[in-house]
Amino acid sequence: MDRDTAQPDVDAFPGPNGRKWVEFHGANAAPSEYSHEFVWDITREADGPFVTDVDGNVLLDFTCHIGAAPLGYQNEKITAKLREFDLVEPMKIAGQDLYFGAGPTPEESAVPGSSHLMEKLTDVSSQYGMDTVFLSNSGAEAVENAMKITHDYRAPSKYGITFDDSFHGRTLGTLSLTKSKEVYTRHYPEISGIETMPFCADRGCTADTCDCGFFAGGGSQLRNSLSPEGGHINPDEIAFLTLEPIQGVGGYRFPSQEFMQEVADVTDEYDIPLVVDEIQSGVGRTGEIWAADHYPIEPDVIASAKALRVGATISRSEIFPSEKNRLGSTFGGGDLLGSMMGTFTLEAIQEHDLLANATRRGTQATELLREDTPDYVEDVRGKGLMLAVEFDTPDRRAAVVAEALDRGLLTLGCGKKTIRLLPPLDSTEREIELGVSIFLEAVDAVGASAKAA
Repeated sequence: MDRDTAQPDVDAFPGPNGRKWVEFHGANAAPSEYSHEFVWDITREADGPFVTDVDGNVLLDFTCHIGAAPLGYQNEKITAKLREFDLVEPMKIAGQDLYFGAGPTPEESAVPGSSHLMEKLTDVSSQYGMDTVFLSNSGAEAVENAMKITHDYRAPSKYGITFDDSFHGRTLGTLSLTKSKEVYTRHYPEISGIETMPFCADRGCTADTCDCGFFAGGGSQLRNSLSPEGGHINPDEIAFLTLEPIQGVGGYRFPSQEFMQEVADVTDEYDIPLVVDEIQSGVGRTGEIWAADHYPIEPDVIASAKALRVGATISRSEIFPSEKNRLGSTFGGGDLLGSMMGTFTLEAIQEHDLLANATRRGTQATELLREDTPDYVEDVRGKGLMLAVEFDTPDRRAAVVAEALDRGLLTLGCGKKTIRLLPPLDSTEREIELGVSIFLEAVDAVGASAKAA
């Protein structure tokens, strides 16, 4: 496949082979969230955003596996480095609780491992004074460990603060912080002490113009909830405040600078540990390594995963427990292959200037999407290549996703009526033009039909 000339080419979707694979998978798989009946054929051609399915359909993927494959498929920026190594078994060895090397010294290592990945992560988080990492299997585990270390650091404490429309994972602990769709949390028990604040998603709002309820009573709900400000929560008993700097599952909601400044001021004034969930927004997606870098906040803990290829809880040494066995992992996070992929991803971002590319291509995409948008497109927003188009109704959103898929473009819904677009971080000008043109064709097709009326 020649990435420079590839085009989406869809015969029937899902095709007969795709249906067979979906049926075969569903025979034993527990119900889960499948955005499309898209079955990637790992034996067929793929490159960057272009991928071939089991029926031979060529698709342009503007989802990047919900951000988990930040450079798309079979990208030479990663695979060329992997081919240099004779990988050995076991590749899936224990993470944080076992050491492994590949040569006499770390400097002479033939293979980048978990130690090298942690060094990279502290390098790209040094602006926040972070020097310590705990690796795990997933984003949910990264957030769980952030909750654990801040509770230990602030012991005894009994409160945690989260925000409306947040999504932090599917484990019981992270579901206690998740305040978006009811289907995620229904009937599941919650940990106690979680307080929920409004998330101010009006990008241009101020304290005077805010209508989401965050700014109120001459201050903010966050500030006013604290006992020194007349509220009921003793700030010394708050283990953490956690937020997504840009909400993902909740609808790609971008906060105002004044909201983020108030979060920064309150957490700084009352010494409340700030946990930033960068699982979808981090590792270059917004044109900065961390989305927090766009805002005045100073994270105390960063939770990362997806594009990083492993889960990671990143913080300062004094916040992590010094006692052994307060944290532990004997499988998964930091395995050989995951560590290599995470390290090579961070290296590719640096070596190929992909933060700047994400900014350029994101600006290109938003400008193209905003040209002559119909009335039923309510908003186009984004930072870097974390892009969103919001429609007037959920039905129209769903219809656009389907029409785009028929034309060979993979997109994803989020929130109630928003489509998120996640092109690879190394997307070219041609690929953005191609993907946006297909997307706009789908928007026009739906607008001319009655199915979204």
